[in-house]
Amino acid sequence: MARLIAKTPLEDVLPVAVEGATLSELALDRAVAIAPYRGKERAVSAALKQLGLGFPAPGKTAQKGEARILWWGRGQALLIGAAPPALLEGLAALSEQADGLAALRLEGPFAEAALARLVPLDLRAAAFPKGATARTMLFHMTSSVTRVGANAFEILVMRSMGRTAAHDLTQAMKSVAAQG
Repeated sequence: MARLIAKTPLEDVLPVAVEGATLSELALDRAVAIAPYRGKERAVSAALKQLGLGFPAPGKTAQKGEARILWWGRGQALLIGAAPPALLEGLAALSEQADGLAALRLEGPFAEAALARLVPLDLRAAAFPKGATARTMLFHMTSSVTRVGANAFEILVMRSMGRTAAHDLTQAMKSVAAQG
């Protein structure tokens, strides 16, 4: 009988280090999409207070301990690192996303310049500060980009596009380093 071995989406691909930037894979043990039912937005935000969080405004994130929540699109949020509170039952549609996502971390002095080659966002810290998040295109694929530090970004893409995202980001890192 065949023996199955669990692998992360980018286990054989990352980490990659290029002068001035490093790309690594993040573990996503828990990621739940939350979409409040019509008229239940305030109740959902109140239920999230159990985790020390609230429902995020567009483009915003929040963190309390290991639990993070980020804006995931109009009327949606993504809860990472914590189980959703039981109080959300009947208030929102919940959908486990961790197995369907690949999570990458791009960091280093050239991270912003490399990422800017692939996303149509103003990534300068003044326009996209720590904690800012956006659903956007990463070259040709849908992604979520969040600034998690002065020179660090977290990028989420569909698991099936993880290797493509890693390749495109690596090429951008090499291009920036060659000009650096």
